[in-house]
Amino acid sequence: MAFVNYTTGNLAIKIVYYGPGLSGKTTNLRYIYTNMDADFRGELICLETDTERTLFFDLLPIKAGVINDFKIHLQLMTVPGQVFYESSRRSVLKGVDGIVFVADSQIPLLDANLESFDNLRKHLLDQDMDLNAIPLVFQYNKRDLENLVPVETFNSLLNPHGLPYIESCAIKGIGVFETLKQITKQAIPRVKEKITAKESRFVRRGRMKVKRKEEVEVPGVKEEIAFAAKEESAPIRMTKVKFKSQEDIEKELENLAKEFTSRGKK
Repeated sequence: MAFVNYTTGNLAIKIVYYGPGLSGKTTNLRYIYTNMDADFRGELICLETDTERTLFFDLLPIKAGVINDFKIHLQLMTVPGQVFYESSRRSVLKGVDGIVFVADSQIPLLDANLESFDNLRKHLLDQDMDLNAIPLVFQYNKRDLENLVPVETFNSLLNPHGLPYIESCAIKGIGVFETLKQITKQAIPRVKEKITAKESRFVRRGRMKVKRKEEVEVPGVKEEIAFAAKEESAPIRMTKVKFKSQEDIEKELENLAKEFTSRGKK
């Protein structure tokens, strides 16, 4: 669930990039980070234990609308896709508002994509979350290579419900921001619905009456999502923070969310 700071008027939407190992999740985050104006993004942070790591940074769209007067921010994060990073993936998915599933388009890795997607569903069920109820965008990555899984096959096996998908080459930046914009547009209405429903249950004396369910309107995102791009990409500077356990990383992610939304309005 999105983290809200009523004092600063900031609201952080959590977006997780998920997929098999080496499919391009970290490449997506690195490209977004290096091509964003520094004034509109936070520090790239690697939270790690002796065996696991989580990449994280925050992002401020320059055009994404507001939710009940709250300024929308994004928290982007991912974990390694290797099968032995189970606890990292579970913790990062906690409270997720939107998911980008990054699939490796090479035919020999089709089974790895299917296994990773099945693991995603199971990790969410372990937290009483239904994948069908979470905004989801598919990114079919590495479309510049040969011997590729046809898009029709991906949609048949991974995306039978016809959810949004982007063909990409993340290492070249192709489809990266298009994917980010698409998941943002999918996530905002769902978060708005949750926030509005929550606020409608409270009575603010002299300011707000209790709204009936039918009075709560949740319009879709009509405006364009936009980000402040830099003219030239800069070298990546990553801060690595060591922790003893995955539980410590979970606490640090929560602290980062609070710190992020505690900043004054831009």
